[in-house]
Amino acid sequence: MEHIRLEEGNTEAAIARAAEVLRAGGVILYPTDTLYGLGADALSDDAVAKVYGIKGREDGKPVHAIVSDLDMAAEYAELTDDARLLAERLPHGQVTLILNKKAGVDTGIAKGIQTFGFRIPASDFCIRMVREFRNPITATSANISGQKPERSVDAILEQLARKSHSNVLQNTRTSIDVVVDAGELPERRPSTVVDLSSATPIILREGAILASDVWNVLRGEL
Repeated sequence: MEHIRLEEGNTEAAIARAAEVLRAGGVILYPTDTLYGLGADALSDDAVAKVYGIKGREDGKPVHAIVSDLDMAAEYAELTDDARLLAERLPHGQVTLILNKKAGVDTGIAKGIQTFGFRIPASDFCIRMVREFRNPITATSANISGQKPERSVDAILEQLARKSHSNVLQNTRTSIDVVVDAGELPERRPSTVVDLSSATPIILREGAILASDVWNVLRGEL
């Protein structure tokens, strides 16, 4: 497992290395604008399976992705007027949108489901990494499913090395290829998750954005 300490002056090199690993089907541990995430090619069955294995996540429980902008999202999801409105009016990084996937998008995080979930991060590092990679990247939190996400790399690796339920997880040091370490992240609320895949929007999780603000935007009041 390669460890890159993210510092002023090495951002470009860290992004290039992370994109290289992602193209090879590997997994990275990286800082987002909320928590540390497990990143993999969101359209690769094998890469996404590695992320599920690391987290001990149940099959069928969706994983979302980060995209660089709405244009990238539109390659994989059926963008609606409501989705564009929320993405444009609400702060980036603080809302995850779930939409119906486009026809033919059937691999990775879209395999076996009808939706594609994404957010546009506020993190400059994340945006630049996605642009370098040129594909969506998984953005699921770096923790064992059902356990509290940690905010430092050391604490994350310690948690991921433990048993999850009755199954022993893969050796973290061989299943995560590169760690991009930005130090301990500040405590932040996760993104608010809004399901726009049906006629009536549903707020699946209230996080950084208040539910009332989501409804105000959709009603044209914000």
